[in-house]
Amino acid sequence: MALSPLCLSRSGPLSLLRSLSRSQGVPARAMSAAQWARELFGVAVKAVQPDSVLSSSLTLQGGRLLVGGQSFAIDHNLYLVGFGKAVLGMAAAAERVVGGHLVRGVVSVPHGIQDALRREGRGEMLLSADSRVRVMEGAMHNLPDSAAQQAAQDIQKLASGLGEGDLLLALVSGGGSALLPAPTPPVSLQEKLTLTRALAAQGATIQELNTVRTALSELKGGGLARCARPAQVVGLILSDVIGDPVDLIASGPTVPSLPRPRDARAVLQRYGLEASLPPSVQDVLSRLEGQEDSEGRDGTDRAPQPHNVVIGSNTLALQAAGRRAQELGLCPVLLSPGVCGDVGAVARLYALLAAFACAARSPGGPPAHLTPALLELGPQVGVEAWDLMRTLQALDQSRGAVCLLAGGEPTVQLRGGGRGGRNQELALRVGLALGREELPLQGVVFLSGGTDGQDGPTEAAGAVADTALEQEAREQGLDPDTSLRENDSFSFFQRLSAGRRLLCPGLTGTNVMDVHLLLLPPQP
Repeated sequence: MALSPLCLSRSGPLSLLRSLSRSQGVPARAMSAAQWARELFGVAVKAVQPDSVLSSSLTLQGGRLLVGGQSFAIDHNLYLVGFGKAVLGMAAAAERVVGGHLVRGVVSVPHGIQDALRREGRGEMLLSADSRVRVMEGAMHNLPDSAAQQAAQDIQKLASGLGEGDLLLALVSGGGSALLPAPTPPVSLQEKLTLTRALAAQGATIQELNTVRTALSELKGGGLARCARPAQVVGLILSDVIGDPVDLIASGPTVPSLPRPRDARAVLQRYGLEASLPPSVQDVLSRLEGQEDSEGRDGTDRAPQPHNVVIGSNTLALQAAGRRAQELGLCPVLLSPGVCGDVGAVARLYALLAAFACAARSPGGPPAHLTPALLELGPQVGVEAWDLMRTLQALDQSRGAVCLLAGGEPTVQLRGGGRGGRNQELALRVGLALGREELPLQGVVFLSGGTDGQDGPTEAAGAVADTALEQEAREQGLDPDTSLRENDSFSFFQRLSAGRRLLCPGLTGTNVMDVHLLLLPPQP
């Protein structure tokens, strides 16, 4: 990250915020830390918009298409496929770049996305009326369905018809797994969906979900690239997976790999699901296990290797938010773009970091138990000890207002029947933890939001919390603990102060996991 972890200037961050507010025509006293958090979230999302990341990664120069340090001959031989929440905008941008060299294409995108983008005035993300790319919508509520399966079949048919000298541009983004369902026979779509739901309900990570999906799919795990042989495949990927592993994003349809049935079986055993598998799934896994020590589905031939490029990620979003925070006079401190694991443990980490930062600004300094507690908790939620120590040093030395930035994708175990998502539940848990800390944590604000603008089956992307959340809830007759037990964070925030704490940016057209912002006040 091209930012100092420490605040370079210790003078007047609040004065700078006030002057910036006045210059933007907003009364200084009307601006709050919560509003600044929302602005920084917006900046993070804007930095990973499909048109901007694609146009900076894909260029046409003479008779060559330049992609990620490599070039490919292009002469009316380009075909395009795509699948994911951000793919519609990516396809529109790609067609503007390649122009008449595009022969035809098929993209699988979320149900209703075209109408939603029109309503929100996002015409730049829509394909033109005379586009050579056919748009197919499916995967309602981010779940694979018959419409998405038909789109996958059409994509497979297009790829299978390509020959030597053809170029297949594959656009991939978050949500691609649900939009490219091609279960290996005799597994049915419903059987695969039921299994995926059971894993998600048990708190399986995105990596674990993709391991199982890949083992049971015709197109995932490099299957699309195999279908396209002997054509050259170029994958442009907007990452929604921690660490940006191209073999896991949308389950790696353009990444050559052998099937991993034993890994899939290990995931199913871990969550106690192996004994209840339908015969069709058992059949496919057993058959693949017999092939695992041979060439399996991957094989070898003289086809060119796929060229995959990650063009946008959570890190890119956090970097942009950090630069904006620095412009506002805040001290940007990047914790990690890989926060994961149980949402309760993640909430505890942020509460302890806030406690450490506030105590570091008091005469006595942080209590002795805080650092060991953080170093023990960090690795449990994807934050390495080195990153924690660097962050703690920055928090200890800074006396100005701080913006702690992180991202990732925590998991929630579903125990109740309420409405909500991981970001709203994380915000609720952090707000409660901040209010219940032994140390006074006045002025601390936390925001958690999904960059795709959606958080579970709700219209919210996340929520904003602070130390006053619990008192505010009790005064309005709301019980936050009951809401957590019922996984009903959306209903809680919807009723709390008329929903003013909800984060509702609308459909963003992108997806690079979640953004977490912890704003800490300056030293008194």
